[in-house]
Amino acid sequence: MALISVVIPLYDEIDNILPLCTALSYALGDADAEVIIVDDGSRDGSAAALDREAEARGAQFKIIHLQRNFGQTAAMQAGIDAARGEVIVTLDADLQNDPEDILPLARHLLEKNLDVVAGWRKDRQDDLLLRKIPSRLANRLIRRLTGVYLHDYGCTLKAYRASVIKGVRLYGEMHRFVPAWLSTLTYTDRIVEVPVRHHPRRAGQSKYGITRTLRVLVDLLFVKFFLGYSQRPMHFFGVIGLVLSSIGSTMLLYLLVDKFGYGAAISGRPMLIAGVLFFLAGLQFLNTGIVGEMLSRIYHESQDKKTYVVRHTIHLDPPK
Repeated sequence: MALISVVIPLYDEIDNILPLCTALSYALGDADAEVIIVDDGSRDGSAAALDREAEARGAQFKIIHLQRNFGQTAAMQAGIDAARGEVIVTLDADLQNDPEDILPLARHLLEKNLDVVAGWRKDRQDDLLLRKIPSRLANRLIRRLTGVYLHDYGCTLKAYRASVIKGVRLYGEMHRFVPAWLSTLTYTDRIVEVPVRHHPRRAGQSKYGITRTLRVLVDLLFVKFFLGYSQRPMHFFGVIGLVLSSIGSTMLLYLLVDKFGYGAAISGRPMLIAGVLFFLAGLQFLNTGIVGEMLSRIYHESQDKKTYVVRHTIHLDPPK
């Protein structure tokens, strides 16, 4: 099997470090794999504990210490940047994900020639009211808006083809939307989901709460815009601008005919104010679309970013 990179973002999980590293060593065995644990600015002694485990377990374990707590998405991106494997598997450090699922997910990705194999916590061991119900609602909304039909977006345990996952950059709280991001680089039928084991948290405290669901909804609006209009923002803003300016123009034209055709007074009519506002708002959206188009081109051209992704190239010498 190809080299597998296991990326684990970690923050204040000192009680889970020893059992996590032990479980990883046992699950990976003599497989060609590297473990990259990213300490996201822990302040509970996790950093020193990770260093001790890495020293004891050898070159298979690599520890990255971030300067401060940048968040799970940034920590995951740091691990992905450092990964050398053809397959990158991500999972949480709280041992609710089972390290025994790492190799089966990676094997499934390679054997089926997929780009993403996402874990599905079918028998999730979490609180019903605070975790399961908000997660189900969020997953349903994400499926409908992104078109990537997964049951469990929130499961960190996922296997990615490195050439694909390294083609996107993760910001903010976007780690849960990675399959949706990747749908801009690959076909959705190359993104599949398989059931994985899930355990109750045995030590430490969860970093998730009900407020995170609200942040997911806000992030989802950006994801929806990015997936549909990142390379053609004028199609989004322009349509809105044309609709608003058309409504405003119709109102103003009606008032113009009413004024000069029938001698009606229009200065105190609410339709005049509404028409002007609609027309100006439409112009503003059109201007935003133009600026968005210019920024999109500057973004791609200044960084030499392609609007396509090459999977592989075959070049055959011409027959002699």
